[in-house]
Formats: sequence, C-alpha cells, structure tokens
Amino acid sequence: MTYGKVGMYGGKFLPCPHMGHVYAMIRASTMVEELHVIVSHDEAHEQRLCAGSKVAHVPFRVRLRWWTQLTKDMPHVHVHAVYEPQSGQFSDWERGAAGIRAAVGKPIDTVFSSEHTYTDIFRRLYPEARHVVIDADRNTYPISGTKLRQEGVMKHWHMLPEIVKPYFAKKVVVVGTESCGKSTLVRNLANLYNTTYVEEWGRTYYERLGNCEDITLPQDYPEIAFEHKYHEKVQLAKANKVLFIDTEAIVTQYFSMLYLNQRQPVLDEVARLQQYDLWLFLEPDVKWIDDGTRSFGDQQVREKNNTLLKELLKEFGVSFKTISGNYQERLEQAIRYVDECLEKGENR
Repeated sequence: MTYGKVGMYGGKFLPCPHMGHVYAMIRASTMVEELHVIVSHDEAHEQRLCAGSKVAHVPFRVRLRWWTQLTKDMPHVHVHAVYEPQSGQFSDWERGAAGIRAAVGKPIDTVFSSEHTYTDIFRRLYPEARHVVIDADRNTYPISGTKLRQEGVMKHWHMLPEIVKPYFAKKVVVVGTESCGKSTLVRNLANLYNTTYVEEWGRTYYERLGNCEDITLPQDYPEIAFEHKYHEKVQLAKANKVLFIDTEAIVTQYFSMLYLNQRQPVLDEVARLQQYDLWLFLEPDVKWIDDGTRSFGDQQVREKNNTLLKELLKEFGVSFKTISGNYQERLEQAIRYVDECLEKGENR
C-alpha cells in the first residue's frame, strides 16, 4: 500500500542499525515514492548514553556509512546525517525536525517509526504528515538498540546486518618465532569457534617461490604485509564473532631483521596502524620441525630470537598473553583467553 510521496525514517541507530531497523526501512521504502533515512546524532549525549553499556560508542559517521551501504542499491532511498541536540526538552525535537526538513529539501508527507508513543510528537512536528508504525511489538525481529547496548552485540549476533558484523568481530592474532605451533593453533581455533582465519602469508609467499633462505629480497616483506592485511579484511567480512590471524606486521618486520638484518620503516607504519583485540604469544618450547622454509632450529638461537620478538612487540606497546606447554595445554590456554575476550563485552 502506498501512503505518500516523501517518507522519513529516522533514529540514532546506536550502537548500530539492527535487523529490526532494516526491516522497518525496507517496509517503509515500499510505501512511498522516496524514503529518507535520517541518522540523528549528538556525540556528547551518545557518549553519556554508552558510558555504562557493554558496547562502546560508535561514531555517527560509521552509522551513516552502514546505512549508505544498506541502501546503495535502492535508488529511491536517501541517507542523511542530522545533528539533533539532546537536552531533554521538546525544543530538541523541533531543532531536529528543522534539520531533517532542510536535509530532505521537500515536504514530508509520511513519517515512519516503530513506536506508537511518537504519534503525538510527530503530529506536532509534521502536522501535514501521516505517522505509520511498523512492527511496534518487534514480532519480526525481537531486538532494540537499548537491548544491544545493555546486553552486547555478541549475544544478539544474528540480529546484526552482515555489513555491521566486521566492526564488532574480535580479532585474535597469534604470534611467535619459527615452529612454535602458530598455524596449527590458528586453524584449530577457527574450527572450534566455527569462524574464519588468516594464514601466515609469508609462508605462502615463499612456498610459491620454492625457497626462502637464499632468495629473500627486501621488497618481499612489504608485499607480504600488505597482502596479509588484504586477506584479514576479506576474512573479517565472513567471520563469526571472532577472526583468528597467524602473524602480522611486527612478526614480518622481525623476519626481515633476521634474514636481511634490515628494519623497514614501512612495516613499522603498518604495525602502528593495526589493531587487534587479543595477542597470543607462543613460546618456542615445542619441538622444532623443518618444513623447508625454516632456518633457526638450534634451541639457543630460538630462545635468542624469541627474546628479540618480545622486545619488538613491547616497543610497539603490545600487551600479549603468553602460551606455553604441550599442544593440548596450548589449546586450552588459548580457548580460555579467547572466551574471556568474547565475554568482556564490545568496548574497544
């Protein structure tokens, strides 16, 4: 049923648009010739609102970006950000409505929401418009922004649009020297948590070349780091709450220092920009295995290199959890740390 020509659907959508919002937007988009989605924002108020919640404040530009992605294939749906101060007075609504009218740029004849309590407010703000309430009882998607803030997004993961999930997914990186079980642990954890992982790209890089030790070039390492980051982004988009990552830019720098005695500034910059939620550092106390791409099997050398890597991580301010023991003990320790990471909430 068509209700009008120009419709408006707005909100803070804090911490993020959820499937209830998406459902309401799509339903609304079928009822008007054009729909305007309004992302209202007042950063100071939002910071206070999120202060005691399980989810850290999400900047409005990120929420605006999500809505733009959600509607990019809907040419009659337009997304706007409108500043709406929150002091608790009705004048806030009036200033917000003025901003919305200016953003839309044409008469609004239909206003959508999921709240019957907004009817009187919208009658005063948009007297020429009809208020259409969509799924007020949340029967289709029993979720709300308040519930997400209070209970966290992990508990309601299935209520998040796919484009939103990568923002909240935890990134767990496993680091360590040669032959300390990184690849095995990462694959095992990914299988246990039914999610995706990123392999150590340096190994793949040199396997394609057929060797490592005698043919390493300085330009290899930035290529390895950049390609690794690309695969992180690809796998993060498919992750189920958590992504497991085998090595990163600091370890790549470490190998450049070992093989070439050369420290590369570009890798330092990548290391400074990257962000992970949990670092697991594997001690070299399992048997060293020569897989054809390894060079530092002597235990004294392994211990020396282990110290070097730890010093490099500390230089970048990395706080890591140390894992040691046999493979069973390593797995149990890792699971405990990952569970703690997932349970402590989504604050960043």
